[in-house]
Amino acid sequence: MSKEKPPGVSRRNSRTARPANLPTGNPQSRRSGGPNAENTMILGPVSYLDLIELPVSFVRERWLRAPEKRSLFVQKATPFEDFVIRCVRYAFANIPAWIGRVFFSRAVAQPFLKFRMLRHGFLTCPIHWREHQEDSFKGIWAVRHPRSKPDIVLYYIHGGGFSMGSSYFYLEFLLTWLSVLVSAGYENPAIFALEYTLVPDAYYPTQLHEAKAAYRHVLEVAGDPSIVCISGDSAGAMLALSLLLHLADERFDGADGGRPLPKPALATLISPWVTLVSDRENTTESDYLDVHQLNKYGRLFAGDSISEMDPLVSPGCCKDISWWKRASPLRGIFITYGNDEILAPDIEGLIRILGEAGVVVGDQVARPRDSKGWKL
Repeated sequence: MSKEKPPGVSRRNSRTARPANLPTGNPQSRRSGGPNAENTMILGPVSYLDLIELPVSFVRERWLRAPEKRSLFVQKATPFEDFVIRCVRYAFANIPAWIGRVFFSRAVAQPFLKFRMLRHGFLTCPIHWREHQEDSFKGIWAVRHPRSKPDIVLYYIHGGGFSMGSSYFYLEFLLTWLSVLVSAGYENPAIFALEYTLVPDAYYPTQLHEAKAAYRHVLEVAGDPSIVCISGDSAGAMLALSLLLHLADERFDGADGGRPLPKPALATLISPWVTLVSDRENTTESDYLDVHQLNKYGRLFAGDSISEMDPLVSPGCCKDISWWKRASPLRGIFITYGNDEILAPDIEGLIRILGEAGVVVGDQVARPRDSKGWKL
């Protein structure tokens, strides 16, 4: 694994250090106190009264409130979309990360994918995919023709606040993306999805080291950086941006004993979590993220090894125009996001900085009802 030491990184317990007073992801961790403490269930700070309030507020705000006083999201979303967002937002804010980690894990996601395929008449997966593991990283390869050289390679890093999620949970999405690439005219597209170590099993810079090692592997398979596109959503997109900044940081050239790695041709980011801890983010009715919980996840990821404002862990804090010029992929960066999601203000700030740096930026702003989840 790479041995480079980013500025501010302390080698003291870099994999195990945990800041105080933050969620640990441990099933024994519970919120205590408060008026409803006696009603708290085993899943975390979930009150029975909250479970009643959730459907009641759904009915009140959707059908009993005057149309002109309803939020844009409620006006545009279907009842199903509205209720799902409310449930997921409540879960994100109140249910411990370890439960989400189980739900998004390989053990749950893979059987669900098989069930989805059976519903569509497939006994086996119509697209070849396989697990890949090395000492310094692991992930999943999906390739149309596994014995032939790819003509485009997508390197994908999944989201989940660095505390949950897996490449297996994203597999159906990625296999669909591969089919879209075939429809677009590529003969043999390939996708590698990184399965990075989640918090609290490891903290920064472990995930950056894994991302870099996997990127080196992707370049070896591709044989040409001009056919490589790095991509990710939310926390995964943040890790992709961190990797680009790291590759462009002259302090790390050859620091791990290898030659400097070339930049990919393109970056495609879905609702990137740009700034680890931000005062510009606000919880919205159209997004399932909760700003306070998001900031806690951010601080937990940084641990005590690096400042949460360091650009290598929080790319939105990078205001160095020349650094962004060096970091930008050859064909630029494409960003898609919802205009009413929590992350939108910081995403728009990044787009402005990239524009000042002369980076080719394409952006797609989703309609008012869209949050990050519906785009995936």
